[in-house]
Amino acid sequence: QVQLVESGGGLVQPGGSLRLSCAASTSIQSMRAVNWYRQAPGKEREWVATISTSGDTNYLDSVKGRFTISRDNAKNTAFLQMNNLKPEDTAVYYCNAYLILFAETYIRNYWGQGTQVTVSS
Repeated sequence: QVQLVESGGGLVQPGGSLRLSCAASTSIQSMRAVNWYRQAPGKEREWVATISTSGDTNYLDSVKGRFTISRDNAKNTAFLQMNNLKPEDTAVYYCNAYLILFAETYIRNYWGQGTQVTVSS
């Protein structure tokens, strides 16, 4: 079965940057809309950003101007560029995407396993 795989997380100082990637574990027909979510310890998962198939984007207010979501359709990969990181950005970041598989004729939603982002001095 296809899985979404996130990468790029790690430890960074306040004001630093990280670039997260999200890709399918195997070849797929297409990646449709992509979302990034995050979950901090003791808190519920929250939506962070969305990019449509055509490239339209939306962001959580607290990350506007700092985070940028993008995609490479040829590689079926999505990214989240995070700049000027703050301690409150510390969380496990999850990729969520709608995929069309070669063996199926419908769109299904998938979640990645998450990647840890820690912002601390």
